[in-house]
Amino acid sequence: MRTALVGYGLGGAAFHAPFIEATEGLDLSAVVTSNPRRQAEVASRYPNTRLLSSLDEVWTGDFDLVVITTPNRFHATHARQVLEHGLNVVVDKPFAGSAMQARALASIASSKNLMLVPFHNRRWDGDFLTVKRLLAEKALGTVHKFESRFERYRPEIKSSWKESGDPADLGSILFDLGTHLVDQSVALFGRPTSVHAEIATVRPGAKADDDVFLSLTHEHGVRSHLWMSALAADLGPRFRVLGHDAAYVKYGMDPQEERLKAGETPATPGWGEEPEEAWGTLAGKPHRTEPGAYQDFYAQVAAGKPPVSPQDAVAGLEVIEAAKQSAITGDSVRL
Repeated sequence: MRTALVGYGLGGAAFHAPFIEATEGLDLSAVVTSNPRRQAEVASRYPNTRLLSSLDEVWTGDFDLVVITTPNRFHATHARQVLEHGLNVVVDKPFAGSAMQARALASIASSKNLMLVPFHNRRWDGDFLTVKRLLAEKALGTVHKFESRFERYRPEIKSSWKESGDPADLGSILFDLGTHLVDQSVALFGRPTSVHAEIATVRPGAKADDDVFLSLTHEHGVRSHLWMSALAADLGPRFRVLGHDAAYVKYGMDPQEERLKAGETPATPGWGEEPEEAWGTLAGKPHRTEPGAYQDFYAQVAAGKPPVSPQDAVAGLEVIEAAKQSAITGDSVRL
């Protein structure tokens, strides 16, 4: 599949290009960026890849797949343009600005028999894969609480659209880290039946929400407690999954992101593996973390088997919209 990557910031450079280039059945045929420095980086790292300056230039090429990793506010608009030109598309998170936009995109893709794939790559974090396997094996017994955190300590405000107070920029931590946390919860336990939320802006001078807690109740009684914060001076466990028979507790982040930033690729020996000292515990004893496998996302795309459903992205956006309503009223919101 001849692939055009639209955008070459951190997402394009670290999370998309290396995997597209390394996946059998995909070809990194073009990168769209008008930034001269980023164009030079692409030319140096991928000398056989064509450089384009705008999305409109994609329509004049012979492409099969377009990957959208532009700023959040453009995701839905750019995805719609790609679909309307009859091309398959992968859309970075957040998939859209609203559940209504997401449903409209899914409808267009279905009517044209095109792949429309939300880029929810955190389903291939090693720690998440470990939780998924433990649940499949019923190693914890009946699970009643799933706790999940993406916490950071970044007291300084950055000049970025991600820190923007303009709702159209989709810069809130709820759209950023929250999209992953909600998606992982939905992937494990299904669309929740109710949502309760606390949403705050706690850093002095911050304009975007930077501290959020969500409580989701799922159909069979499991409760997901999700934390995301830019001002956590003491980081809680990444996962704490409580069952009737045992608990799984894991600290620290999946190592793939930092290795990608350092220039490593899935071909690097030991890719996705965590050292033993970083493993979590099962029933109080060290338990090996499954290898992280971001490469599996694009392998499934290349095989024509969408690894994430647009309906899952719709469900996640429904949760985010309910969370905003709950934070305003103080009440839980039924879905």
